[in-house]
Amino acid sequence: MLVTGGNRNTGLDIVEKFVREGAKVFMCGLSDESTAKGMEVLKARSLECVVSQMCDISDANQVAALFDTIERESGRLDILVNNAANQGIGHGGPLEMDAARFHEVFNVNVIGAFQVTQMACNRFFMKQESRGCVVFLSSNTARRAIRKRTAYCASKGAINSMVRALALDLAPLGIRVNCCAPGYINTERWDVLDPKIAARRRLNCPLRKEASGSDIANVVAFLASDDSANMTGEIVTCDAGCSCQHMPEDVDF
Repeated sequence: MLVTGGNRNTGLDIVEKFVREGAKVFMCGLSDESTAKGMEVLKARSLECVVSQMCDISDANQVAALFDTIERESGRLDILVNNAANQGIGHGGPLEMDAARFHEVFNVNVIGAFQVTQMACNRFFMKQESRGCVVFLSSNTARRAIRKRTAYCASKGAINSMVRALALDLAPLGIRVNCCAPGYINTERWDVLDPKIAARRRLNCPLRKEASGSDIANVVAFLASDDSANMTGEIVTCDAGCSCQHMPEDVDF
């Protein structure tokens, strides 16, 4: 299997989940340095059966090189997890955002994910009796926007639509495509939060707790498994109940 952006945060937890389930995992990061750092974390967790390679998924040539490695090292691919993402943080509001920044986010989150999916299907899934499946990582912000993240929210909405379109076209070929849409995830960005801000964020969650990386990994594993064999084109939300409420309770009168 392949996990894009598997070198850090939630990606690492997805890699760990599948390694512990017995899979041989390929993962990539945006730079040699970040990919090597991810491998160090996996080694510290006593995880093996992982092959890493730097790959900017917005670059078709680098994607092809990554798939050359998969073909050489394994000869097959059964699961693709499109996890890599440009968060689009710090680009400003919609009136001042540089259009080039908008393109950067879409080039990774949408075009890059499509390129990887297309290559996984053409080079592996369509040549195997067991066709394989694809799991995308989207976000609840595809449906409930957050401020000053226009490019990110728009890209996640595009992913949701692309998942449904891909699922429709690929289902007759035996390839399933589904999606996990997280909300807050406790990543390294939470490590530097003021405790009061973290507590206020948790108040937005009816379950009072943001997701861990393993929470998201468990949903991804379900969507990649035979337990979801009759599901395709689905967006499964995992956000502690944030999406089911109108407003947090401290302002919901």
